[in-house]
Amino acid sequence: MTPDQFIAKWKPAELKERAACQEHFLDLCRLVGQKTPAEADPKGTWYTFEKGVEKDVGGQGFADVWRKDCFGWEYKGKRRNLDDAYRQLLQYRDALGNPPLLIVCDLNRFKIIKIN
Repeated sequence: MTPDQFIAKWKPAELKERAACQEHFLDLCRLVGQKTPAEADPKGTWYTFEKGVEKDVGGQGFADVWRKDCFGWEYKGKRRNLDDAYRQLLQYRDALGNPPLLIVCDLNRFKIIKIN
């Protein structure tokens, strides 16, 4: 997938988060020439969608994408508050093994936060 193809596909998209996030991430993998979660880790033990976690405040949650020792990723719908997505991801951080990058995205905007 080329950058122009990616933009042409996702700029006009008005899909809800749940309907778009996995396909969006798969397209990002294709765009940057990386294996998708299922290609890289067919068992989903270290790189997967919908990683179930125990929140640090109690209760269950799901990180939209997780790669062990690399990142936790949370999507939100277009024009949604990415700070809210970041706060949500922070609740999962310990259960995700404290990855060095926390990434939030609303299909058009990305915030990448490096954790020391």
